[in-house]
Amino acid sequence: MNDSAPQASKIPPARPREPSAPANGLVLTALMLIGLYLCYRLALPFLPAISWALALAVILSPLQRRLESKFKRRNLVTAISITVIAVIVVAPAIFVVNRLIMEISKGAELIQTHAAPDTLTKYFDSYPHLAPLDRWIERQIDLPETVGRLATGLTNTATSFVRGSVMQLTGLLLTFYLLFYFLRDQCLVLDSLRSLSPLSPAEMNRIFARVSATIHATVYGTLVVATIQGTLGGLMFWMLGLPAPLLWGIIMGLLAVIPVLGAFVIWIPAAIWLASQGMWGKAMLLTAWGGIVVAGIDNLIYPILVGNRLHQHTLLTFISLVGGLIVFGSSGIILGPLSVTITLLLLEIWHERKLADL
Repeated sequence: MNDSAPQASKIPPARPREPSAPANGLVLTALMLIGLYLCYRLALPFLPAISWALALAVILSPLQRRLESKFKRRNLVTAISITVIAVIVVAPAIFVVNRLIMEISKGAELIQTHAAPDTLTKYFDSYPHLAPLDRWIERQIDLPETVGRLATGLTNTATSFVRGSVMQLTGLLLTFYLLFYFLRDQCLVLDSLRSLSPLSPAEMNRIFARVSATIHATVYGTLVVATIQGTLGGLMFWMLGLPAPLLWGIIMGLLAVIPVLGAFVIWIPAAIWLASQGMWGKAMLLTAWGGIVVAGIDNLIYPILVGNRLHQHTLLTFISLVGGLIVFGSSGIILGPLSVTITLLLLEIWHERKLADL
């Protein structure tokens, strides 16, 4: 053999081709979006409890910080905070629910008594000029059947309300369970969000501050004012001897939450009914109370409680509240304004970055 013959050169094995960085980013983004969607679906049944626990945690955070400065045991401090809010919220809620069920039952009995055909006929007989209206009602409406359905509907409502109260109690317990961890671990949660977010710490602090301001404005400005309006309206119903004052007070409070609507949807027809019964003094008193006191609460207390915390146009406030209630249910009172607030702030940050790059 010729040792001087050239030896075949050895070819090194090919290395596995690594995926490009953009491909890695796309896959990671896709997996992250899928994971976020699955987490959303998992959290969806608990969304009301989560949203109200978040709102309560933001409201109670000043109390939590003051207690933590005096006591070093964080679990004990959190338990004290939850006990305070439970006494303030749960005890009155149990009383109101109990009274509301009684009012609904009384309302059913009242309809069967005062809206019975014989009673209405006697009423129209005492006012001859209303006889055409009586004949028109008899032609257009099967009054006995309508009254019976209305009374049965109120009775069924009371029954379903009792069943729903059990579910509401379960949701309330879940809310306080989540609230415990939201309060105790709030610093850890905020730090984790700062580290995971693509925004700078200063921008994240702006979001946290705006979220806190929105929750305070929504809870204090909307719920507290609506509660005061419903209480004052129900109190006047009780003083005037109108039926089911607690029931109508709660309905007025719920209507006061919704922009454009309000307690007037209830007290104006009640004043008209009092006037039709010849009780002009009571009708005028209810009109003055509703138009000056109840309606004036919104203009007097709302700016004091909200101030400049909620920087939104009236139209955006309407969309966020009503749209939130439609999409999320009762938790939409919190989630609707929060969604709009965070979106607007993100647009502000994007606009500021765009101007900085010019």
